[in-house]
Amino acid sequence: METRKLRDLEVSKIGLGCMGMSHGYGNPADKNEMIKLMRYAYEDLGVTFFDTAECYGPFTNEELVGEALEPIRKNVKIATKFGITLDKDHNQVLDSRPETIRKSIDGSLKRLKTDYVDLYYMHRVDTKVPIEDIAGCLGELIKEGKVLHWGLSEAGVSTIRKANEVTPVTAIQSEYSMWWREPEKELIPALEELGIGFVPFSPLGKGFLTGKINSDTTFAPNDFRNVVPRFSKECLEANQKFADFVKNMSDKKGITPAQLALSWVLAQKPFIAPIPGTTKIHRLEENMKSAEIILSAEEIQDLNAEISKIEIIGDRYPKELAARVGK
Repeated sequence: METRKLRDLEVSKIGLGCMGMSHGYGNPADKNEMIKLMRYAYEDLGVTFFDTAECYGPFTNEELVGEALEPIRKNVKIATKFGITLDKDHNQVLDSRPETIRKSIDGSLKRLKTDYVDLYYMHRVDTKVPIEDIAGCLGELIKEGKVLHWGLSEAGVSTIRKANEVTPVTAIQSEYSMWWREPEKELIPALEELGIGFVPFSPLGKGFLTGKINSDTTFAPNDFRNVVPRFSKECLEANQKFADFVKNMSDKKGITPAQLALSWVLAQKPFIAPIPGTTKIHRLEENMKSAEIILSAEEIQDLNAEISKIEIIGDRYPKELAARVGK
């Protein structure tokens, strides 16, 4: 697979989001099958970019990724995240104090069976701690060799600028897809200006853009899409027009809806490396073939023009989670 540069970090054109293997989308998948899938992604498909986080599980996803990638550690890039911890009642809280970050990196290194993390993100901006202090701490960890590059997830442009002035930021991770184009307004132009890479998560709209989800779809009780407004029965029904459009356009090009969605993301900027997630080998193969699909400037222009005409219904986060982004 071709590679792309996130600032000076070289990764496969498409990475693999590992969260869903053990967190967020129902019950955890079979451990041995997921290890097999991750190794297959590298050995047969050329994927070198794997994404996890301390809070996925919590902790179990890092352990899974660590075990899977240990034999090929020197050949891959691992991204993980700090800043979301659990209180005594097991509720998620934001905590990016430098002393917490240091505890987090040591725990992540142990679980990932490695001496360093290639890309270390602040999972959500902790407004109780000056971003300059957080960036300074990451600069120290980079000097110590525990972290090679750092980034922020779902951060606002002003925070990114302040952080970048203290310790150069390698990448920003935020949601971006044909179904959620908000980053085009401020974030992507700012990243292009600053020379920072962009790692879109949910480039398939949390599965919606695959065409496999409709208003009759039911999710497992522990699938977080149950609390996402955009995935309510009413919103899915209202948004079916969008899914139908993606399906019709992909059929015309002779590719799948997922491949159209991923190739669209890749076509936006050369410093973008999306991280679609899956637990199925055939979906993994389908997704990674998107790296070979080239959409012309005319095709992108036509797609964007048509997408802009379709009203999308529903928020992408419930209010309590929406309050954590764009800080």
